[in-house]
Amino acid sequence: MTNISSNPKNFAVLDRDLDKEWFDRFSQASKLAVDTEAMGLIHGRDRLCLVQMCDQSDNVGCIKIHIGQNSAPHLKALMENTSIEKVFHFARFDVAALASGLGIDVNPIFCTKLGSRLARTYSPRHGLKDVVHELVGLELDKQSQSSDWGRVEELSDSQLAYAANDVRYLLTVRQKLEKMLRRENRWELAEKCFRCIPVMAELDRWRFGQIFEH
Repeated sequence: MTNISSNPKNFAVLDRDLDKEWFDRFSQASKLAVDTEAMGLIHGRDRLCLVQMCDQSDNVGCIKIHIGQNSAPHLKALMENTSIEKVFHFARFDVAALASGLGIDVNPIFCTKLGSRLARTYSPRHGLKDVVHELVGLELDKQSQSSDWGRVEELSDSQLAYAANDVRYLLTVRQKLEKMLRRENRWELAEKCFRCIPVMAELDRWRFGQIFEH
């Protein structure tokens, strides 16, 4: 993998929150790709460690979240800005993580995993690596996925490269999925699903994940 500094147009690792320069830059976007890294998959037990974003101009910012931190005002303003669509892969987890860790209510949302399940019904594979491989033609390196993200003061180059690449291609994937969903007359259904994500995320935070099962 090439060094991340030679890939995105601009790349920054930010401490605790977006600074004014990056907040102003991302505030101009109509869509932002967003991902999070945490110490595990259980909200309330496993803390949020990193939030990474990418805009349509390939600017990537990674925000390190520290132990005991429970707010990030610039990030919150951006995530709750209703004029900017936030694009995630498996948004249900990230939306819950941002709400649990930083009190952020993300809106509006596009989830590429949900979009893939609705559009790519010919495939059983809807992980980010598989979707990016088919729709963008690139192979993501996922070796750092299960690693210690809590060491925010000394994240490795491979961890930061992984974090950056997990958002750099989401907007292209989103565009292609929308085209497929509209072609198959499933776009309105997808929009309804996206609007349900905050409710599902809140149920996950309250450990009511099985509430709709028989």
